[in-house]
Amino acid sequence: MGEVQPPAAKRRRVSSSAADMQSAIAQPGSIKINVTGAYIIDRLDSDDGSQSSHSSPRSHTEDEDQPYQHHKRDIRLPNHTSVVSHVAADIGGSLAKIVYFSRENGHAESGGRLNFVSFETDKIDDCIEYLRSLQSKHHESNGAKANTLSVMATGGGAFKFYDRIKERLGVDVVQEDEMECLIKGLDFFITEIPQEVFTYHDNDTENPMHYQEARSDVYPYLLVNIGSGVSMIKVSGPSQYQRIGGTSLGGGTLWGLLSLLTGARTFDDMLAMADSGDNGSVDLLVGDIYGEGMGYEKIGLSERTIASSFGKVLKRKREAERDAEDGGSRFGEKGESSRAGGDGTGSKLVGDGRMFAPEDISRSLLYAISNNIGQIAYLQSEKHNLQRIYFGGSFIRGHQQTIHTLSYAINFWSKGEKQAFFLRHEGYLGAVGAFMKRRPAGWKRRGSVDEVVGEE
Repeated sequence: MGEVQPPAAKRRRVSSSAADMQSAIAQPGSIKINVTGAYIIDRLDSDDGSQSSHSSPRSHTEDEDQPYQHHKRDIRLPNHTSVVSHVAADIGGSLAKIVYFSRENGHAESGGRLNFVSFETDKIDDCIEYLRSLQSKHHESNGAKANTLSVMATGGGAFKFYDRIKERLGVDVVQEDEMECLIKGLDFFITEIPQEVFTYHDNDTENPMHYQEARSDVYPYLLVNIGSGVSMIKVSGPSQYQRIGGTSLGGGTLWGLLSLLTGARTFDDMLAMADSGDNGSVDLLVGDIYGEGMGYEKIGLSERTIASSFGKVLKRKREAERDAEDGGSRFGEKGESSRAGGDGTGSKLVGDGRMFAPEDISRSLLYAISNNIGQIAYLQSEKHNLQRIYFGGSFIRGHQQTIHTLSYAINFWSKGEKQAFFLRHEGYLGAVGAFMKRRPAGWKRRGSVDEVVGEE
């Protein structure tokens, strides 16, 4: 997927009043986050392009052997110099996402960055231990200035695992409303972080991702949050929202069915298989009905348009059964197995003896789930007269096929009148929203620490 280079960093000095400092001391973790000059940066990079030594509880090189996954991009906050005494956790049905602040190169004057880490929820104990390591690092880095690290928790796991987190860490665990955190997190990304939001244009083969600048004139819009299930939320303003629909067919559906059908163990493995699959050997396409090279162009359906997901499976199985009953064989002279042709005819086996390749099944099911979500999202946006549709949630994971399918569905059904938007940190809306909720009353989005008083 195409990327853009982050804008040049502007190092600024900011002042924090004595009143602000006293407030932060009196209310541990209740600090105003200064987002002035914020931008996206690769996790291992610093401002000068060298490798960063920002405060992560464990070595970057150990990630592959650990039960967590770092997002490959952080959000640099060059002007936030105050101590942050809280972390945020969004614990869902499939994944637990953590957001925390770290110093840049260990120096307050260098600002810091937001870090993004995820765990499978089944490994919640490992997640809690990771929070413990953050707690230790917090005290080590801030010394006498360090307050007790608080955990801002949202999602169903904020309630399910509340006692376990509180007892093991001995910290204050603040439970936050899930929907409210989703909206606040998305609001933060849209209005504060340049080049976080993008649109997808498959006709631009060089740079299909068109990145957006931060803006505030986005209301009303529809948020489609795709996690284990799908929630669709109409957002009329920063604190005005209503859940208007959803579907139970989401990321958990894809994960569950593919684990049964392919034996894949992780979501990333499933997406990797989908990348190399050909859904045409499993799905019934318009070209299969009208003939090779033919579509139904009068109503905008190409020959590769899916007429029926998994529509070829029953036909091929019946062909195989009839062939077995007749005592015939569709194998070559030596009985070699081979993958079925693109037209889906025949009952040839793939290399491991399966009739359908796991890669083809993965691609077909990914398209089925994504197309279904896209069409429901369009119908909800049409019903509520919403032109902007933001897709979030860990189901997407920056996966180009998924983004293409959702974007195409919105463009196709709306005849180009509605726009699908995506985010580079799409799985962390709730965690970021919970992180930003730890603030004093009267906090404002911009100028959240005192006015800038000079340039370095």
